[in-house]
Amino acid sequence: MSQKALGRTILPTGPAGDGVWIALKSAAAGILFDCYLAGAVGDTYTLQEAKDSAGTGAQNLAIITEYHTNTGNGSDAFTRRTQAAAATVVTAAAATQNHMVVEVEGTSLSDTYKYVKLTSTGAGTVNPIQRDLGAQRAPANLPATGA
Repeated sequence: MSQKALGRTILPTGPAGDGVWIALKSAAAGILFDCYLAGAVGDTYTLQEAKDSAGTGAQNLAIITEYHTNTGNGSDAFTRRTQAAAATVVTAAAATQNHMVVEVEGTSLSDTYKYVKLTSTGAGTVNPIQRDLGAQRAPANLPATGA
């Protein structure tokens, strides 16, 4: 019998994760931000870190060097895209960049910083998914992602 991922390897926040502080350093090894904005209009996503869920000491986290894009409808594979280290990802106004995925490692956060958020400047959805959980729990016993 296979083991399910929720609570064992992942903890998703849901589609309302745009601009929401997510606990990272103590809860998971990393976080995957799964973003989508239809209509081939492009978007800008900004990554920040903070010391707590209130946003204390919030600052841009300029560590994004790689992200992946596709249409988001299952018709194409992901395209790997690279850039100089930055706190932003800018998707082009093209259908092939409607869907964007970027990952952040917990070790990338500055000392004493434990929270991250990714914010869309457009109407894009941001779905944070914590991965490689430090403590495995049954879904009913999972902590709130902002805790």
